[in-house]
Amino acid sequence: MTHTLIGYARCSTDKQDLAAQKDILSGLGVAPDRIYTDHGFTGTNRARPGLDQALAALRPGDTLVVPKLDRLARSVPDAREIADSLSARGVRLQLGAAVHDPNDPMGKLFFNILATFAEFEADLIRMRTREGMAVARAKGKLRGKKPKLSERQQKELRRMYDTGDYSISDLAELFSISRPTVYRTLHRQAAAPVPIGTT
Repeated sequence: MTHTLIGYARCSTDKQDLAAQKDILSGLGVAPDRIYTDHGFTGTNRARPGLDQALAALRPGDTLVVPKLDRLARSVPDAREIADSLSARGVRLQLGAAVHDPNDPMGKLFFNILATFAEFEADLIRMRTREGMAVARAKGKLRGKKPKLSERQQKELRRMYDTGDYSISDLAELFSISRPTVYRTLHRQAAAPVPIGTT
């Protein structure tokens, strides 16, 4: 009976390249036509068509080969669920050059440690991403909900508009807010009515 190596590779964004992971899998003996991939799917997203195809292609005695555990799963529960499911089907799981043996207590411990680190790393990446977005937003590099103007800024915006020297577009650019926000601010300041369509 032939035992087949089925490979799986994944990258989270369209900007990342799967070539390095494919090279690793090929070096481990996986045939190119037996490598399944997901592009633009995070490890926390369980609905991954490439992974589903790889799992469906496996038969008892086969081995699922992934370059690293975090390519397969990014949470401990997900990693355990996949590993347990493979074991129940008589399929082996190979992480890089190491074959995971669910019946070996040390192997099981090592697998859980790897899964914990993968989940921790994923949490760190999410945290850094949120922090990076907050910094970028503060610097005005991200579009989205703009910070509200202070009362003093609102009054200054109204005063500048009333001079007649600044258009709505000018004020929007100066205060780094949208044109609708300029209109709302002017109306809130309740001086002379602002004609809609003023530029």
